[in-house]
Amino acid sequence: MPLELFLDLYSPPCRAIYIFARKNGIPFELRPVELGRGEHLKPEFLKVNPLGKVPALKDGDFLLAESVAILLYLNRKYQVAAHWYPTELQARARVDEYLAWQHTAVQLPATNVYLCKSLLPHFSGQPVDPARLDRLLEKLKPALRHLDQEVLATKPFLATEQLSLADLMAFTELMQPTAVGCDIFQDWPRLAAWRARVEAALGPELVQDAHRLVLQPRDPRDAQQDPKLAQELVQRLLERLS
Repeated sequence: MPLELFLDLYSPPCRAIYIFARKNGIPFELRPVELGRGEHLKPEFLKVNPLGKVPALKDGDFLLAESVAILLYLNRKYQVAAHWYPTELQARARVDEYLAWQHTAVQLPATNVYLCKSLLPHFSGQPVDPARLDRLLEKLKPALRHLDQEVLATKPFLATEQLSLADLMAFTELMQPTAVGCDIFQDWPRLAAWRARVEAALGPELVQDAHRLVLQPRDPRDAQQDPKLAQELVQRLLERLS
């Protein structure tokens, strides 16, 4: 049985796994899971991940959740280039350091900006709340400042001199608000240059393919297909963004 990846490419961690697998020629079957339609809560998906979250992996009878765990599993199972997750102790530790830090420092605030700018208006039918958006962007700034003024001040990539899993995760996370019109790179020149280096290393065509969904406007009809689900999602989003 081929490796199966359960992904929603609106999700940054899912895009990171998709890019990693495609870039390294890892054979897999893509199993799309649309979060906006509640497919992650359906019984058939809960058999794959009882937590009801993407990404998820199925390799024969083996099931695995959590993006970092999946990336490391793929890195270890397949013979990929060493720069992704270096064998040298301290270089690997730098990658681990970012992967441990990014969940709350980058992924959470960047995703919240995206939810406020795109998903909440989509499902509520209400315009973006500028005050809420500004507040959420301010929460992302400390991480952007740290990456631009400290991490990237001495090296071209986040962990080492080459592209690594740290850069891949950061790139997909920071593209989330950028995709909906919040240019978070404009005030941070080192971070903007890093973005260009990462995109060049990954390949612009692959980056475009992975981000195709998040870069295009959502179909307003999607929010009308299940009004009850839309109402539940709005309530969850308001609680998260409050």
